[in-house]
Amino acid sequence: MLVSDFNYDLPEASIAQHPPKLRGTTRLLALNRKTGEFTDSYYKNLVDYLEPGDLIILNDTKVMRSRVFTERKSDNHPRELVILERHDGDIDHVMYRGKLHEGEELIVKNVTTGEKTADSITIRKLLGNGIATATANRPLEEIAQDYGNVPLPPYMHRDAEPEDVERYQTVWAKDFGSAAAPTASLNMTKDLLKKLSTKGIQIKYLTLHVGLGTFLPIRTDEVENHKMHSEWFHIPDDTIAAIKSTKSSGHHVVAVGTTVTRTLEFWAKTGKTAGEDNIFIYPGFNFQVIDALVTNFHAPKSTVLMLTAAFAGWNNLKPAYEHAIKNNYKLLSYGDSMFIY
Repeated sequence: MLVSDFNYDLPEASIAQHPPKLRGTTRLLALNRKTGEFTDSYYKNLVDYLEPGDLIILNDTKVMRSRVFTERKSDNHPRELVILERHDGDIDHVMYRGKLHEGEELIVKNVTTGEKTADSITIRKLLGNGIATATANRPLEEIAQDYGNVPLPPYMHRDAEPEDVERYQTVWAKDFGSAAAPTASLNMTKDLLKKLSTKGIQIKYLTLHVGLGTFLPIRTDEVENHKMHSEWFHIPDDTIAAIKSTKSSGHHVVAVGTTVTRTLEFWAKTGKTAGEDNIFIYPGFNFQVIDALVTNFHAPKSTVLMLTAAFAGWNNLKPAYEHAIKNNYKLLSYGDSMFIY
């Protein structure tokens, strides 16, 4: 199976560069994966596609302001770092641009004022591919939150603005540790959550700290040869109990996002409820947990597009994408969404 098989024409004008003015006003393309039929709707109408007794599962990770600007102490040369996602323990991995040396000390700058701060980061070990381990005078997570910026995806071609601090974050985010947002949830509002609950739809949570690996291009020609970046996850006992009771009663488990999907299917495959998740889902995968998926439109030849194709069927998904582009849907992180059932 070739990576090039999962390609489509994505015009630059179809990429959402900013969030909608009002959260939750985005569109929703509902796709029946059995028939291939799709319907134009709105994200706020998601409740209409679900029944009492169904279960929605959300990712409660919180995005760090992980883009940090520094200067080398030795010569004041600027260096940009991205504090990488949390794993089991302290955050100590960074992604960097340019050349760095082991033992080099970097003075942290305040992204708002541009001034130097009292904090510094020391590069400990270079791991290759622009990744290093680092130490600092206080936890890297705290430095990022105090002086960093929101790590917008590279395809937005812009620096984060004040609105991104709120909007590149879900309304229920609570567990700091992600270097990127679970984007299918960015359009979910408190009002919609209330409507879902009122209708008798259960809402449960899990945690998967999203890594920048989600944006890394696949560097192999064959899909099967790609190795996924590992990310830390935890599924609470009450979420597992809700899944089992939902399944046994014949209702549907709805994953909001590919991060939730990977976490649930990894649990089904391994029995692990916490740890490192590196599952790669592509067409031919046998889904054991999810019955429906809420997800954004994804970039060509990406791992998240392949996961979505595995669930929907590429022969169903590609025409739906072509319809969305033709009808002025906005794609990628800040864009419109799909409900695949």
